[in-house]
Amino acid sequence: MITQVIFKIDKKLKNRAMKKAQRNGLPFASVLKFATKAFVEGHLEIGLVEPLNAKNQRELVKISKDIAGGKNLSPRFQSVAEMKSYLKK
Repeated sequence: MITQVIFKIDKKLKNRAMKKAQRNGLPFASVLKFATKAFVEGHLEIGLVEPLNAKNQRELVKISKDIAGGKNLSPRFQSVAEMKSYLKK
């Protein structure tokens, strides 16, 4: 049995998607069917990514540089007790 799905989408987004599908030689309906099947089978994951503000981005760049340079890193610990002892200093 085949069913019809109706949903609202921004007209500009729909047109862009249809044009891209056409450039790839696919009907837009096939793109939607493939995406739905991939989602159901676990091959398509959807998530939201929160953009970084300028301050957090600068901080992450600094942290990445520190890690690359081996700075501001704690040593490796052999046990939880050793870690707790280090943190109490």
